[in-house]
Amino acid sequence: QVQLVESGGGLVQAGDSLRLSCVASGRAFSTASVAWFRQAPGKEREFVAAVKWGGGLTYYADSGKGRFTISRDNAKNTVYLQMNSLKPKETAVYCCAANAGGDRKKDYNYDYWGRGTQVTVSS
Repeated sequence: QVQLVESGGGLVQAGDSLRLSCVASGRAFSTASVAWFRQAPGKEREFVAAVKWGGGLTYYADSGKGRFTISRDNAKNTVYLQMNSLKPKETAVYCCAANAGGDRKKDYNYDYWGRGTQVTVSS
């Protein structure tokens, strides 16, 4: 089983930055992409960013382009999400997920999920 563990969330003020980490373990050799999704209470789960494990191509939701950067370190089995200029509306639980293929922006194409890390942005 693939295990994903997120860290790096916390309470920050609007305009601050955070770097989230997602460490993968287990048999994830067939993973094509790793993505970050977020979900706020009462709202649908939202795609944030994804990175192709082999090659490092990245994909972003329009909301995060120019402010968010996703990267991966294959040797450490870790994916990072650098978030700059955070906004209060981006308060949510952020989860990482791994998939074997398909549309990287669709949550139903991901097979493994972490428990999430809480990001709270105050105004």
